[in-house]
Amino acid sequence: MQSSTVDTDLLQRFDSEVMARVPQLRDGTVSNPTPLVEVTDDFIRCADSEYGVRLSGKGVRVFLKMDSKLVGGSVKVRPAVAILRDAIASGRLTKGQTVFEATSGNFGLALGTLSRLGLDVVVLVSRRLQQGVIDGLRSSGAKLVNLDIDICPAPGLGDANLAAAKGIASSVRQQLAELGLDPAKFDGARGEVEGLLARQDAIGLAKLLATSYGGFCTAQYENDLNVETHRMVTGPEIDMQLREKGASLGGADFVCAFGTGGTATGVSRYVRAEHRRKGVRVIFPVAGQDVAGIRTREKAAGLKFYEPDSYAGEHEADFEEASKFFEFMNKKGHDIGESGALALYAVMQLANFGTGTKFVVMVADGSSKYLSEVSAVAKRGRRDQVRLDEAASSIKEYGGIVWVHNMFVPRDEGRSVIASALGVEEESIRVANVRDVQAVLNGVEPSEEFEGLLHGDDKPLLLVCVAGSTSMMIAKVLERRGVAAESLVGGISGLPGSKGRQMFDLVQIAGK
Repeated sequence: MQSSTVDTDLLQRFDSEVMARVPQLRDGTVSNPTPLVEVTDDFIRCADSEYGVRLSGKGVRVFLKMDSKLVGGSVKVRPAVAILRDAIASGRLTKGQTVFEATSGNFGLALGTLSRLGLDVVVLVSRRLQQGVIDGLRSSGAKLVNLDIDICPAPGLGDANLAAAKGIASSVRQQLAELGLDPAKFDGARGEVEGLLARQDAIGLAKLLATSYGGFCTAQYENDLNVETHRMVTGPEIDMQLREKGASLGGADFVCAFGTGGTATGVSRYVRAEHRRKGVRVIFPVAGQDVAGIRTREKAAGLKFYEPDSYAGEHEADFEEASKFFEFMNKKGHDIGESGALALYAVMQLANFGTGTKFVVMVADGSSKYLSEVSAVAKRGRRDQVRLDEAASSIKEYGGIVWVHNMFVPRDEGRSVIASALGVEEESIRVANVRDVQAVLNGVEPSEEFEGLLHGDDKPLLLVCVAGSTSMMIAKVLERRGVAAESLVGGISGLPGSKGRQMFDLVQIAGK
């Protein structure tokens, strides 16, 4: 029985304008299913022409589950709609309230469609997102609060993280005020906000803001509907479509990247219950690769919906190498995003080593958000990030090594660690002024001194920071300005010389 506080008008509009357009399972039939497309021929051609891997004659079949075709453009629409419908039907969400969520893009895009129903959506995001993702969020109607302005995750910095968090909290307060949210309510929770920011807990921050402002947090990382919608709908939907093609999840493996774990674990629970087998393979980028929306295995550990014992396998794949699948498949007319390309690259390796022959790859989103970056990569032949071994082996191809961070600068010992890892002299490492780094992140013109650091004899710059986040943001900004630059994955904290050492032995707050 519905509560008297239920906004019946909002519920009716949600059902007719949103719910009616997404996949639903009723009476054994799925309405509004997304396409399941066999791409075996193109997959085999890509493996052969781009990687030199021959799969012809091995009985391989590959299908794409095109959730990029959902209204809202991604697989995240499924749990978003289920969570919101439940909240409205139970009276926890009514017109005039604000919805808060921490997102790497797709879930925020799904929520952005609510603006036409009279609901404001505030998403907490990071600057590390591709510009296309940020543009998509803004055009969807979502309101953005940027959390990655003044801090780069810095393991081991202790109190310094809290000091930096105070600066971020001030920025968040200002951004919320600009969105029309009362600063006094923020001030009442200021201490808790700073603590969450110091721990880099954007998920907890979204929940706290929802409580402070009387809003609603979808809590995608904790809401069981994130898993249940895939167990109850996505799994059966794929199985029905496979049966029409002479297969089933009883013999085909479902392959996907890992974000919140909702898709992987939901489909896994369905397969185990229906077919009594483990039929889901989870794909992670290799350790150190920072990919928006896709977690590495280390970052998946501890999440509520990470259930490794229920998967048929967990596999790491090189995100940079997967870009060839992205380009090839999109040129063939298959609209796949970066996570889909990563999964396809992993499937190629699995098939090559005889680990399965039938695969269903989740295409979680389409290509449009990533095209500008991929085009830039194709033009310069590089990505925004580079691993230590690659950077060190080609150090002469860089026009300079520049430290970039908006709070910390390296001590002499830090310079020594960087120089030793890259095989260069300490004097060759230049340090950007923290104010200039902040100016670049904020879209403001930096000083002439900073501009002077960018001259690298037409060679790309190698950027280094504390943990690889700030340097990656700067690399993206510089790319849009026509300056080629790459970020060292993991920053100074990921270098061999920093192992077992306190970070404050290597860096210090600028000005001290």
